[in-house]
Amino acid sequence: MNDTHVTPKQSVAPLLVPLLVGGLVAVALGVYGKAHAPTGFAIGVAGFSGPLAMKAWLTTGAALLAIVQVLSAMAMWGKIKVSGGWVAPLHRWSGRIAFLLTIPVAFHCLYSLGAQYDVPRVMIHSLLGCFFYGVFTAKMLALPRRGLPGWTLPVLGGLAFTALIGLWLTSSFWFFTTIGVRF
Repeated sequence: MNDTHVTPKQSVAPLLVPLLVGGLVAVALGVYGKAHAPTGFAIGVAGFSGPLAMKAWLTTGAALLAIVQVLSAMAMWGKIKVSGGWVAPLHRWSGRIAFLLTIPVAFHCLYSLGAQYDVPRVMIHSLLGCFFYGVFTAKMLALPRRGLPGWTLPVLGGLAFTALIGLWLTSSFWFFTTIGVRF
């Protein structure tokens, strides 16, 4: 099912629920981030010099694993010639770990800082964070569905990857180039 066209057995209708739920997740995070009064209190930064360093390194880890995700997905879809039964487990586990690395970062952003729209970099970062979790939700809900067009998972995965790299650029890259490389 690598075809990019829709055959009679394929329909985008089963994709509507995952996209709707993903959209609701993105909007809910944005609304919560804006409506919630930021506490300014940093959550567990054990092993790091502060919350920004924690967020920068965890996001860097997630971004590196996202690259593994893209490469392993390309191998599973036959775009890169790699053989072995290790590719699919690598894809699943790198995705799981990458997602887990984002949880303390997102929690800190929402709880401590909230969504902010006054500085362009921070606004883009806030919007990308909401979008990332929305498209990730849609991708996870689309995974078990059968009969979807062949482009569904590559497009949703590509959007999640793009959002995560955008998050890295507006946070970790900014931190490392502005504040410096520190733990």
